[in-house]
Amino acid sequence: MAREITGFSNPLVKRVRSLREKKYRKAEGLFIAEGLRILTEAREEGVLPEMLFHAGSTHPLASALIAAMEAAGGDVIETTPDILSKISGKDNAQAVVGVYRDRLAPLETLDRGKADIWIVAQSLRDPGNLGTILRTGDAVGAGGLILIDDCVDPFSVESVRASMGALFTQSITQARWGDFVAWLRAGPGELIGTSLKAARDYQEPHYGSPCFLLVGNEAQGLPESYEAECDLLVKMPMLGKADSLNAAVATAVMAYELLNQKRRG
Repeated sequence: MAREITGFSNPLVKRVRSLREKKYRKAEGLFIAEGLRILTEAREEGVLPEMLFHAGSTHPLASALIAAMEAAGGDVIETTPDILSKISGKDNAQAVVGVYRDRLAPLETLDRGKADIWIVAQSLRDPGNLGTILRTGDAVGAGGLILIDDCVDPFSVESVRASMGALFTQSITQARWGDFVAWLRAGPGELIGTSLKAARDYQEPHYGSPCFLLVGNEAQGLPESYEAECDLLVKMPMLGKADSLNAAVATAVMAYELLNQKRRG
């Protein structure tokens, strides 16, 4: 259905704008994504928004999105650049904004055998790190990202922007630690953690499959009890004065080590 909205006071504009806040996203099970690149990534994965807002863009990717929405009977709203800015919270609003159903996959539905690598993040706080980790997971062919305990909202505007579309290529799951461990131990899988206290270099072991790479909180790292649950703890060499890497960078280094081992067989 195509329609036009030009008024800031329109109830739908207010409703969609409210999705920038976590409590409203949680209540509605919806989130905002913006920009032709991210929405096109989603479309190519077979995911269309519940609603598509655009400001009359004639870009071929925008036209393809609108055509796909109309063919699916979706809700297409033409509006003004100012209203798009109001919805997204950015002065230089993107050409399109989509409203999507949240993409949380229940832990018990995950098929651990579909990928050799899975990323598990505990108490991650920074949306930029979360988005970067999703992009890393996409790059190495990971099965998805499992968020443990109280992590930053993966569907916040900041996290979605940082993911650059990987939000739609990676499964995302949230679980408490105890529930995750019980699920993990009910089937095959090796849990790998990184720790400055570890004795083994990260390139030394031969990692099994599927491999669950566990990354801790940016400031505190992994709790000792979580480290104790790991099948293997490894460390990366730190030759300078810094005592640790950024969480997303450390995840990328480890994920590519896992990938390179799989590539070498």
